[in-house]
Amino acid sequence: MYSTIRNRALTLLVLAICLVAASGRLNADTATCGGQSITLPFTDVPAANNFFCSIAQIYFQGITLGTGPGTYSPADFVTREQMAAFLSRTQNSTLNHGGRRAALNQFWTTTPQYPITQGAGMLGTTAVSSPRHVASDGTDLWIANITGNSVSRVRASDGKLLETWTGATTAWALVVAMGRVFVTGLTNPGKLYVIDPSQPAGGVTTLSSALGDGPRGIAFDGQRIWTANSDGSVSIITPGFPSFTVSNVHANFALFGILYDGANIWVTDGAASGHIYKLNASGVVVSTVDLGGGTGFAVYDGTNIWALNANSNSVSVVRPSDGTVLATLTGNGLTAPVAAAFDGQRILITNAGGNSVSLFRAADFSSLGTFSTGASSQPFGACSDGLYFWITLTGPNQLARF
Repeated sequence: MYSTIRNRALTLLVLAICLVAASGRLNADTATCGGQSITLPFTDVPAANNFFCSIAQIYFQGITLGTGPGTYSPADFVTREQMAAFLSRTQNSTLNHGGRRAALNQFWTTTPQYPITQGAGMLGTTAVSSPRHVASDGTDLWIANITGNSVSRVRASDGKLLETWTGATTAWALVVAMGRVFVTGLTNPGKLYVIDPSQPAGGVTTLSSALGDGPRGIAFDGQRIWTANSDGSVSIITPGFPSFTVSNVHANFALFGILYDGANIWVTDGAASGHIYKLNASGVVVSTVDLGGGTGFAVYDGTNIWALNANSNSVSVVRPSDGTVLATLTGNGLTAPVAAAFDGQRILITNAGGNSVSLFRAADFSSLGTFSTGASSQPFGACSDGLYFWITLTGPNQLARF
């Protein structure tokens, strides 16, 4: 009896398998997507599925690998954990495909055994005069030379020094806006200079000699220029004709960095406790975020603010919408971090105390390594042109391409 029942059961199982296979449910199916014949490895996604091509897209992009060998389980519910994985992979895929480095097939990261200051033919260095901060206009690099009292223009494609503008006393920080290059002079009171890149190099034009003392940071909000000053003030410069108007708002902090996140201006202070402050349109502090101490400069990656804490050798990642400190990053070579830059995927941080730079992935804050800039190189400023990082080396007075 049992033998008969077993044989009938086996017969029914084989029949069921044959029926399902005949309906195309156990075989990978093929459909036309965008004019191309596409085959999926999932046996449970037939060509008749309305979402066949969408499932194919996220499979080919590596966003999903299915639920098991040959299965996608299209009717299953998605858990919050699975949704987090999908979104994370989507973001990484978008970043990996969308940048200038991807378009030019430059996916590598410089290896630590080749310091930046070795082999100019490999990485590229340009001799400049006492560089501090650097900014990109998308084509060229602009370098503020503090003791050279000048601003250098370097071509990004080959690192060639193109021009030098003079008369920028103690040039310090720069911002490229409105087709011009604006530069702060680290004087008391502070100065603001402007360069018209379309004109032949010569002397800079002084826009104002009435900023707060020691303007260390500069930002642009689409209408006005802002500077963060070491005397604890914020200067708001409004373009106009025939002259710019300046308003100095005292915040009573030793200010260093300043940035605009698309909605608000943020400034950092270098106090032992370390803070970053959100300002309103009048320059008044409306929110304070406590950080790791000795907070210097900061950079915005389009989603979060990365604030550098020199005293604690750390980086605070802050969500600007509500001021939440999402993470405090340590290790990865962080040693007296000074400046940071974002290239669309990665955050680069210069370590003045470690003669190195540290790389992090912006999407998930993961460490990508520490890279030497050479003994006594003293890296300081940093920016990205979307393809390379550019770093000012105050020891050998060079601009380095990374």
